[in-house]
Amino acid sequence: MSGLRHTLHVLALAARNGFLDYSVTFTWKTWLSGWYLRVLAQVVFFALMGRLLGSTEQVHYLLLGNAVMLAALGSLFAVAGTTWERRAGTLPLLVASPSSPVVVFVGRSTWALVDGFLSSLGALFVVAPLFDLGLPWPRALLIPLLVALVGASAYALGTFLGGLVLRAMSTRNVVANVAWTTILAIGGVNVPVDFYPRPVEWFAHALPLTHGLQAIRDLVGGAPLATLLPNVALELAVGTAWLALALLTFDRLAEGGRRDGSIEFGG
Repeated sequence: MSGLRHTLHVLALAARNGFLDYSVTFTWKTWLSGWYLRVLAQVVFFALMGRLLGSTEQVHYLLLGNAVMLAALGSLFAVAGTTWERRAGTLPLLVASPSSPVVVFVGRSTWALVDGFLSSLGALFVVAPLFDLGLPWPRALLIPLLVALVGASAYALGTFLGGLVLRAMSTRNVVANVAWTTILAIGGVNVPVDFYPRPVEWFAHALPLTHGLQAIRDLVGGAPLATLLPNVALELAVGTAWLALALLTFDRLAEGGRRDGSIEFGG
């Protein structure tokens, strides 16, 4: 089997394993009646905050930002998902296998990527008509692609952070919460990025969602499609950078574990 085919095969098996684990937590019925209703209410809440401000522009700004934020939020569940193998005691076997551990972990938590994508689009296309946010046709067909890009960029960050918390698994929820709260606070979801001091603004540009969300805002606002390309390229670059860091993190973990025997079979 060629290297590429082998990598894709490992990714597919890891993804299948992750979805089987996820199916223990949610069926489609409990997902719709539990998680989806929760995130739907969350987007409605922020849209109503905009209405309290007496500004239709604020309603649409908050609605769109918080709907797209769900793609990043869902993808960051990968932080916790990466710890499942160590908790199950199978991490040493992954480190000893011929495949790179990062390949397994990228596939392992793809359920989080799909969850975030469906949550975001499900909230946006349901809540937008309720608050008269127009999604121009056929430009709206590009929204799922941009949401997927935001989710993938956040997923790369989540995989990187998951690699960091593998040595301190008790911190996984804290790290994930700090990550998504930071993105929510400074990534342009509720407050424009340029509102913050310049150092904070620079940091926001290195985070997932910031550029992808701006591209979606421009798309919905009717900007020429060509003007979206710089933000799309920047979002892609941010995601690629976080994925490269994830690769380095997992390789370092594997090499360190082989060297000092610090990766145990116990959960």
